[in-house]
Order: sequence, then C-alpha cells, then structure tokens
Amino acid sequence: MYRTFFIVFLAGLITAETTIAARHIADESNNPKADMKFEKDAPAPEEPLTLWYRKPALHWENQALAVGNGRLAAMVFGGVNNERIQLNEETVWDGEPSDCNNPDALGALPEVRKLLFEDKNDEATSLAKAKMLGKPYKIKSYQPLCDLLLDFEDTDRVENYRRDLDLTTAISRTQYTADGVEYVREVFVSEPDQVIVVNLKASQQKKISFTANLFREQETAVTASASGNRLVLKGKLAIDYEAQLFPMVDGGSVVSRDGKLEVKNANEVTLLIVGATSYNNAADISGDATARCEAYLKAVGRKPYSKLRADHVAAHQELFNRVKLDLGTTAAIKKPTDERLQAIRKGEYDPQFEVLYFQFGRYLLMSSSRPGSLPANLQGKWNQYVKAPWNSDYHFNINFQMNYWPSLTCNLSECALPYYEYVESLVPYGEKTAKAHYGAGGWTIHHLSDIYGFTAPADGVHGVWPMGAAWAVRDMMEYYRFTGDMAFLKDHAYPLMKGAARFMLDFLVEAPEGTPAAGKLVTNPSYSPENFFIRDDGSVAMFTYAATMDLQIIDDLFSGLKEAGLAIDPSGTFDAAFQQELQKTLDNLQPVRISEKTGRVMEWIKDYGEKDPHHRHTSHLYGLHPGYSINQNATPELFEAAKKSLTARGDGGKGWSMAWKVNMWARIHDGDKAHVLLNNLLSKMTLDNLFDTHPPFQIDGNFGGTAAIAEMLLQSHDGEVNLLPALPDVWKDGSVQGLRARGGFEVDMTWENGVLTDAAIRSLNGNPLKVRYGSRSIEKVLAKGECFSWKSAE
Repeated sequence: MYRTFFIVFLAGLITAETTIAARHIADESNNPKADMKFEKDAPAPEEPLTLWYRKPALHWENQALAVGNGRLAAMVFGGVNNERIQLNEETVWDGEPSDCNNPDALGALPEVRKLLFEDKNDEATSLAKAKMLGKPYKIKSYQPLCDLLLDFEDTDRVENYRRDLDLTTAISRTQYTADGVEYVREVFVSEPDQVIVVNLKASQQKKISFTANLFREQETAVTASASGNRLVLKGKLAIDYEAQLFPMVDGGSVVSRDGKLEVKNANEVTLLIVGATSYNNAADISGDATARCEAYLKAVGRKPYSKLRADHVAAHQELFNRVKLDLGTTAAIKKPTDERLQAIRKGEYDPQFEVLYFQFGRYLLMSSSRPGSLPANLQGKWNQYVKAPWNSDYHFNINFQMNYWPSLTCNLSECALPYYEYVESLVPYGEKTAKAHYGAGGWTIHHLSDIYGFTAPADGVHGVWPMGAAWAVRDMMEYYRFTGDMAFLKDHAYPLMKGAARFMLDFLVEAPEGTPAAGKLVTNPSYSPENFFIRDDGSVAMFTYAATMDLQIIDDLFSGLKEAGLAIDPSGTFDAAFQQELQKTLDNLQPVRISEKTGRVMEWIKDYGEKDPHHRHTSHLYGLHPGYSINQNATPELFEAAKKSLTARGDGGKGWSMAWKVNMWARIHDGDKAHVLLNNLLSKMTLDNLFDTHPPFQIDGNFGGTAAIAEMLLQSHDGEVNLLPALPDVWKDGSVQGLRARGGFEVDMTWENGVLTDAAIRSLNGNPLKVRYGSRSIEKVLAKGECFSWKSAE
C-alpha cells in the first residue's frame, strides 16, 4: 500500500513541477534552448564555503539555490535569457482555525485499550480508525507566495558563466558575459530589512533591460500601481496574502504594461520584494496583508543597495562566523559543487565537502528560523507546490525535532526560539485534545500540526500517537542545559514540560494480569512510528501498547523535570508533590527490555518479528539519541543491545534516518562507522544543490547531518565535555572552533594524526567543568568567562 502510494505521490510531484515549468517555457533554467552555448568556464570562487555551478538550474528540487531570512525565502535558478526566482512567505498556508477534536474518541478509548491488551490488534485498529481520528483528520498545505519572473533580451552564447551561493554572505550570485558585457545578479533575503533583494549590474552603461512579472498558479490577481513603479500580487485562501515589488532604477526607464514592469537601458537596478499575509496567530487571521507589505517597503525607503547588502551580511555573519571547521582540502575544491558530489558518489574522498555540507546545514537553519519567525517546517521555508509533499507541515515523530538538533551544539541557540515559541502556542489546543480524546489533564500533540493549532490524531490510525508534546518539550530542557537561561526554564520550559507530563501521568494505565507488562504502567494505545511487527499467527500489525519509544520518551521527560526542579531550587522542595508523583510513576514504569532471541533492544512489548528488519525509523533507540538513558556508563547492557539493534538495521534508509543513524553511531563512539553512514548520506541522499532528499526534498536530513558531524567531534550528554569522542580515521588532521556543550561551554579543538593537540574550553556561565579526552578526565572550577586549555594542563 505504501509503495503504491509513494509511486502515485512522486508522479504527482513530477506533474506539478512540469506544470510550473510550463508557465515560463522560454526560460532555459526550466527548458534550455538547444543552441545555448556556455563557453570559457569561469574560475572557482575564492571563498571555499560556496556552492557553485557552470550552468543555470534546470529543476527546483535539486539544482536551484536557497536563500532566506526566517520569514521569507527564495529559490534562485540563475537563468540567462529568463530568470525564475520562486518566493515563499512562511504564513501562506491553506486551512483555517477549527476544532478538529473527535467527540467519539473518549468513548471508544476503553474498548480500544481492552482489545489491545487482549492482542486483538486488528479490531482495535478498526475501532480507533473509526472513532479516534480528528474531524477532519487531514490538514492542508503550506504554499508558495509566488514567482518572480524576469525576461531579458535573448542571447544564444555566453562566456564565464557561474552561479553560486556564498554561505559566508548568504548571497546567491549569477554572472556571465554576453556580447562583450559582463552581467551580475545578486539575490539575498535581508533579515534586518525583511525584504528580498535582487540587484542587477552590467559592466557597461545602459545595458540592463528586462520585463518583470509576479506569477502564481492559483487565486491571484497582479496589478501595477498607478504610478507604474510597483507590482502587486494579491490572493486569498482563508488568509489574504500579498507580494509587492518595487524597483530602484539607476538610469533608463521603467513603465508598466499588462501587469508587468518593463525596465529599459538602465545602468543598475535593485528590485525590492516584500510579502505578507493576514495571519496573526492560530486563532486570528484578520490582519492586513497590504498594510504589512507597505510598512516593510516604507521602512526600507530608498536605502542604497550597498547599505542593504552590508546590513544583510553583517547580520548573517554575526551568527554564521561563530563556528569554523577545517578537515583539510584536496584538489576537488576547485571543481563545481555538482561535479564534486558526483565524484563522491563514485568513491572519491573530499573532506572539505563535508565541511561545506556541515556549514550548509547551519546556513539553512539561519535562513529558515530566526527570532520572531515561525519555525522551520519539513522543507524549511522553501516550497514551490500548492500541495506540498506531506503538506510541508510540522511532523512531531522525529522530523520537526531533528530540524533543531544542530541549533545548540552548532552555536545557533537564537534560531531555536521559534521552535519553542511555536510549541508553546499549541498548548491551549493540546489541552482540549487531551481532554476530548483521553479525558486527561495537561496537553498533548499527535504526530503533526500546522499553523492553525491542529493537535488531533491525523492521517490514519498511525496518527493516534499522543507523544509529540512530550518529545518536543524535552528540547526546551536542552536549551536550558546549554544556555543556563533560568528565566526561560522557570517561565517556559518547566510549565510546558509539566503540562506534557501531566498528560502522560493521566494517559498511562496499569497493564492487566496475563500481559508481559502486568502490574506496570504502560501507554495504550501505542505504536513505534511507521513500523510494523509480525504477530505469532503471522499477521502484520502496528497498533499496540507500551511501544519502547513511548517508555523512553516518558522516562526522558520525567527525568528532565526532576533535573529542572533541582536547578530551580537545589533544596529539592520546588513543586514537591508533583515531583514525588513523577518519581512514583518512574518507579512503576514498564522498563525497556532486551530480546532473549537477538540480544537487541525490543521495539515492542513482545518480542515480535519485524516486517522490515531494515526499517528507516530507529525509534526504539530514542534512549541512545536524542535521549541519553542508554549510555555506556549507566546502562552498559542496554548500550550493547542498542549497538546490536543499530547494526541489524543496516546502513541504508532515507536522508533523515541516515542522519539519525550517524548521530547514534557517534553516541556509540564509533567514528569510522559514523563516517560510513555520513558518506552514505552525502553520496546517496544529497542532491546537487545539497538539499536532502527523502525523496522528495525534506530538510530534516540536512539538519540531522550537520548535528551528527558536531556529535562526532563533541559530546556533553553524559555529565562531561567529551572531546573528539567519535573521530573517524579519515579526519586525520583538523580543527574546529565555536561548538557549544551542555553546562554552558564553548569549545575549540585542534588535532593531528588523529590525536588531540589542544583544546580551549570557555565557561559562559561559571559552572563546574568535567572534561574528557579518551581515558583521561579533568575536573575544574571555572569562573564565568574563564578559559581552560587542555594542552597547558598536560
């Protein structure tokens, strides 16, 4: 069923992109002219952290280049005769606020639980599907804002063509020479000015002429302002959305005709594009999109391009320059990015490409999640489809959380704030779902949501998985562990964690006699995300009780709350009654078990067979990563069982699942195995523009891969700052600066011949430091701002 669905789904995507391409059929970035000649290759850019190519992009999915500022985003094709720049604004999302809770769910819950305890999985599945899904049980899609289409004078021959994306400046550049004139286009999305900027220059005067158009497939009207100097695109879903384009032209002329702008004989042109909707929050969509667009343009005013560019670069580099990584270089660094990736697929080792990939993940997070914006969704903020893959939504059963794995270790903690704020915004909706579906207090989220407060079970019976909130809020505790922000812990993290825990305390039930968990507290209903098991009679099921992942998530959440309580009040008296309830429940929670048959961590309450032994999810190893209840020191038997489980799952998977496995192998301290999986991620699941592919494009793999590289270099989950815990042999010499560790530490390291030569650890909060390298550990008391040198301590 799933294979058939995927084939149909992928065919739909191909059809959709063909339709999009047809709108601009003359554009060689979508349909190249057969006689277009690209001559005299341009040299490689000087900045090594640059993605670059020798021809325009043919396809959005794997070739166009991404720019963004958290709220706005664009994909740049780099065409010659025609250019397409596809635009997004984060709140252009179909759907509307509504109560999707099912009034029949609570009444069906006791019978569903009874059937599952009696191993009548099919009957329980049918009942839950009929009575427990949301009404409706589908959400609608995040959508594009529009396309900016630029039509230039035709040429059939260009020299020195290059399009690129400089990660250090967050500027996409297209340059080429035609008829003796050098043309340069730069595109960026300014965070300070909240505007998409397109600048066009030529080496000779009066050589810039083009027609500009804003285009969208559905529900839009495009007009030119009365003065002829602005394009306005308006459309309506449940929300109103709008884009405005304003040209700043040096020399030449600009006129409007048929809803387009025509620029002729200019010396330089800067296009300012703004976008906005009427969305205010999940309950209020009554804002004024027009007023917001006009306010953005008014704030920019006539700021010259040089100032727009300088302000953008400064804001970007304040974040980007915090972390530097060097793994060495080879001659491959002089090749275009797509050629380097093709060589990696053929087995060539290119260490600097791994650095480029690492920094690209940091770049994508900065470009799709900034303070004040919504968080990054399944595609960050980049989406060209009216009906996006998986609606480009927020998936809470791994994908959404993975988006933010690199935020703390890779020194981008501000970029995680939209994640926490969004999760907090779901609390009132999750409270209603908890009560309506389970008769429980607290709040919950199932496996997906949107920007309208959807928290009910979605998509199918696999959506009856109320673990999303418990997983998401554990990351708020991680934010405190890294930053030491006590106000955040008291005012945001602890209340949200407590609400998620309150739901779990009410949701847990005691397993009856005759079951493997008799007398223990378990989740019911339950399932291990997207995986199926084989029952004793040979039938296949997915719906059960006490799936191992559930138990690990609960243990992680409750343990985190106990840690938080002691952080708030070391005397142990903070919220004492609730803390005691947590401990009592932990003491009676069904433990994670090891299979007597395989020696692996059991994924389900019974030692079922696996329908797919190499399944992409490794949910039952949550306690290894992102949690850390499975570790070599505290739980050595589970640690070895987890290693066997991970080995059995194999080295394949989707992009995000490959990235998850790299993180897990790093936690096992097997750097060489982690690197094998990292190489698989690059060679098999990375597209020419470095986007991760599921397929299709899904951004969590990028973020998970970046986090994994950091995890190989630095870990701090086990009570100490562990230097180079999973360094692979191929990373023989290198250095890294600016990684962050729990406890509030910033770490720089240098190594040669696979051996640490120096490390500088700066204390950001004045906490005690325990640092380890290999078998040696050192404990120090550092003042805030003080730096410890590993080399000087030897």
